[in-house]
Amino acid sequence: MAAREAGGVVLRGKSAEKLFSLSGLFAVYKPKGPTSAGVLNQLRERLLAEAGVKTTETKRNKVLKIGHGGTLDSAAAGVLVVGIGKGTKMLKTMLAGSKKYTAIGLLGKATDTLDATGKVTEEKPYDQITKGDLENVLQKFTGDIMQVPPLYSALKKDGERLSTLMKRGEAVEAKPARPVKVYSISLQQFQPPLFTLDVECGGGFYVRSLVSDIGKELSTCATMQELTRTKQGPFTLEEHVLYEDKWTIDEIARSLEHCTSLLPREPSHKKLKTEHPGETAVSCE
Repeated sequence: MAAREAGGVVLRGKSAEKLFSLSGLFAVYKPKGPTSAGVLNQLRERLLAEAGVKTTETKRNKVLKIGHGGTLDSAAAGVLVVGIGKGTKMLKTMLAGSKKYTAIGLLGKATDTLDATGKVTEEKPYDQITKGDLENVLQKFTGDIMQVPPLYSALKKDGERLSTLMKRGEAVEAKPARPVKVYSISLQQFQPPLFTLDVECGGGFYVRSLVSDIGKELSTCATMQELTRTKQGPFTLEEHVLYEDKWTIDEIARSLEHCTSLLPREPSHKKLKTEHPGETAVSCE
């Protein structure tokens, strides 16, 4: 078999040829802990090692082109859509498309990050809140609403993430409220101080902000304890994600074949460009 080059690295062998012929979108499971970029780096290293491709850390990104269709916070888990080969050009449609989450909120406490990783900034009583109160409030956050993104986020100012600036102790102004879409919210469990929500939303929505805003609407405060993305576009947690033990060239090839039927033939990028002008493309969480 004739050798060929990718990113300046000579490829030899069937595994390498197969790896660099992969193209399309598939989904992996992102566990709690690592960043979305960290998961991608791990996936890339695993695949290059299996293919027998030796390269330096700085060249890996050029050798094997993969990307993800929307950041999940380090503390969140669930569906992470990955593009490989020409599939990387289709990832923008994932940013603008609908997503589903299961979120666990905690009443009575607020943090600076709006989730369990942050410092507690406020505590308020919550004993007066009933399940009915919570269900009634959810209706106010359904449909086309305005939402202020959290300060600790992947949104950027002068090319740097707001979360990076905050961690350095720099003063950061909140971004103005922006229009977002919430298709549905339902209360799955209410065991004070904890409550569990299922949320389906559009691009640019922050579940952390939703939980915080719900707390304020109930005249208390709230912070997100756990977040799992259960669906992104057509990819679901139950049916489509590859767990770490399935991160192999053959498994990804099978997944790409299976997932081809889920995707539109001619994806449109128009929606993303007009959704939140002037910002870097950013995901829900």
